[in-house]
Amino acid sequence: MADNVHIRPFRIDIPQAQLDDLAARLARTRWPDELPGVGWSRGVPVAYLKELAEYWRTGYDWRAHEAALNEHPQYVTAVEGQNIHFLHVRSPEPDATPLLLLHGWPGGVVDFLDVIGPLSDPRGHGADAAPAFHLVIPSLPGFGFSTPLAGPGMNTAKMAAVLARLMARLGYERYGVQGYDTGAWVAPHLGRQAADHVIGVHVNALITFPAGEEGELDGLSEVERARWDRMQNHNDGYLQCNSKRPQTVTYGLHDSPVGQLAWIVEKFKELTDPAEGLPEDSVDRDRILTDVSLYWLTGTAGSAAQIYYEEISAADWSQGGAADGAAYGGDRGTGADDQVPDDQAAAWRGTVPTGVLVSAHDVTIRRWAERDHNVVHWTELGRGGHFLAMEAPDLLVADVREFFRKLH
Repeated sequence: MADNVHIRPFRIDIPQAQLDDLAARLARTRWPDELPGVGWSRGVPVAYLKELAEYWRTGYDWRAHEAALNEHPQYVTAVEGQNIHFLHVRSPEPDATPLLLLHGWPGGVVDFLDVIGPLSDPRGHGADAAPAFHLVIPSLPGFGFSTPLAGPGMNTAKMAAVLARLMARLGYERYGVQGYDTGAWVAPHLGRQAADHVIGVHVNALITFPAGEEGELDGLSEVERARWDRMQNHNDGYLQCNSKRPQTVTYGLHDSPVGQLAWIVEKFKELTDPAEGLPEDSVDRDRILTDVSLYWLTGTAGSAAQIYYEEISAADWSQGGAADGAAYGGDRGTGADDQVPDDQAAAWRGTVPTGVLVSAHDVTIRRWAERDHNVVHWTELGRGGHFLAMEAPDLLVADVREFFRKLH
């Protein structure tokens, strides 16, 4: 699609041949052996994955979930040469606030299906009419149907610039942004780049890092120290692979649906609450498989992984070997479009009002968040995991509405 102002209606309609190919590949899976008695400690257990893959092949109904997605108005356009797919759900409330909802990895627009109704039509879902939202839910560049990537350099700052153009194209002069994971990197960039248009930024699954200053670890609470310890000791194998060799990893994920399934379902196991439960204890099994199916059917295992390269490896090299933490997480030093010297960090700090929602799984440290963002709203849930829009949509909806109610 050429770079133009045309916005075209879009419907998901996966050819049946692709679904038949998926079923055939699942049936022909060459299953590996595994060490006895190791459970999930070394990766996804064979018995668990066999059962899930068989359900994907014989029990899961893609067409039903495709139809559910198509119940929401969808569009495609091109911004600066980058194809963008997005849901656009307008509220029946005349004073609704435009709101961008930004997903993470391994996620997509399917993440937000349970919050669309309560946010866009709260009165129809038993809540007060205000605040309500006109929702714009894009597939981030390289994810889902926002493909192919226009080229290298699509970091979170560039994504933010593309999405600011999209909102302007839709005629939204003032709007809010909500994001988690990758979306929580992109959202603050939008606030900095389009401060005259963004009324507020709300994030969950925000990752924060120390800046290397003396004494900044002093005085951390027991909870905060546990979060920092968890951040330093988490299983970052996927992050290292995605950030350093995304193309090499792609071959296995792009050719094997079971490989793609294992790669994603492991994240649902590790990042949901409770940690000791199975993924489907926190997120509906069909919802997980819809997410995995979108990656498989759009062939975006590789393009979606590129954001890690852009944010970590590319940023490290451009800054002469800066630590991963300085580049990762949408904070100081992230993205060529937003990079500033340390002595200008105060000016770089975002001015747009920011709300932070912290689930039981999150590793967010408040003092570091407040250093980099204009935090005016802070909520500690004590429960819920990384995929909050799917795990506890009511909690996310309530906090988003409370935050933006304060800004009116």
